[in-house]
Amino acid sequence: MNKIEFIKTIKYIWGTRRVWIYTSLARTKARFARTTIGGFWLGISNLLSIAALASVYGVVLNVDNFNFYVIYLGCGLVCWNSISSAITSAPNLFILNTNQILNTNTNYIFYTLEEWSFNLQGFLQSFILVLVSLSFFKANLFLNLLTVGILPLINFFIFLYWFPVFVAVISLRYKDFYQLVPIVIQLVFLLSPFLYEKETLGSLSWTATFNPIYQIVASLRDSIIIGEIPIEKFLIIFFLNLLGTFFSILLLQKSKKIIPFLL
Repeated sequence: MNKIEFIKTIKYIWGTRRVWIYTSLARTKARFARTTIGGFWLGISNLLSIAALASVYGVVLNVDNFNFYVIYLGCGLVCWNSISSAITSAPNLFILNTNQILNTNTNYIFYTLEEWSFNLQGFLQSFILVLVSLSFFKANLFLNLLTVGILPLINFFIFLYWFPVFVAVISLRYKDFYQLVPIVIQLVFLLSPFLYEKETLGSLSWTATFNPIYQIVASLRDSIIIGEIPIEKFLIIFFLNLLGTFFSILLLQKSKKIIPFLL
């Protein structure tokens, strides 16, 4: 992708923002059509999962500070659920839009932006309700989010775009990857310190250090709980996110001629 094409892509993203935001909002409304509380079901399902897991693993792990463990588990789980949902649905991104791709000349990046906006809406609906509930255990969670949590939240949003796009394109090219995604996601969850603290890994703590999904979640979670953010860590993740975004868009643009033949 040369400089001119990159600028055109940025202009297209900005110029069509109202369209892909509107269509994603329509999908969100359709998702909860005829329900009484609508998108709050996302937050409720997460709260039920947090309550069940905290009750069980709090006893199994014999945690000393149960209140801290509930917050630790809750913040991590709601972020993880959004990322895992976005990644596991990514292989079907272009397949679900087959008719539009084959019958219109819409830029393929539009579908990735619509999906990203849809995932962001789901995350925010769930995240806000969970954070409000967890504030009963620690009152300053929202204050920490608004003061030091904004930068890690931006990193979270960027990652939520480019990584599913990368998975979507690769899965379309290589069907075996499509089958591998849910297996890897499940293994990543079990092997990452979401249900337990990183220190319990002992000599295996390096697995969390080099786990990009965990680092994205941990950075946001720790800033909300502790109220601090290591600026060096933020800058490293932000730089890697920018690289990931650039190469994902580049991969998508290079694949646009063959995507119709892979559907």
